[in-house]
Amino acid sequence: MTGSTNIMIRKLIRNLEKQKKPLWKTVAEKLQTPSRKRWYINLYKIEKYTKPGDIVIVPGKVLGIGNLTHEVTVVALDFSKSAKEKILKAGGKVMSLYDFDKLDLKGKNVRLMKQ
Repeated sequence: MTGSTNIMIRKLIRNLEKQKKPLWKTVAEKLQTPSRKRWYINLYKIEKYTKPGDIVIVPGKVLGIGNLTHEVTVVALDFSKSAKEKILKAGGKVMSLYDFDKLDLKGKNVRLMKQ
């Protein structure tokens, strides 16, 4: 496997691998897959598996199918326009995975969402 050809994603993967936390190493592994196999998560899954105040990490794209009724912080590689609008409307926050170092990941409220 050759990995991503996108230079920004390669830099992100290197930065994630330098972290001491297993969570970021797992995210880096998932980002090394080809873009056609990368994870896509719909909002209804985030709604179903999270509680208010949770931090959701998606090593892929968040899509806008479904609704979100509680406040969550979603950190992802990319967002569809409708997903971003719905998360903000519910009082949540959207954050790029490129800004992962600004996250304070303490506690049990962090979830890595899978397909």
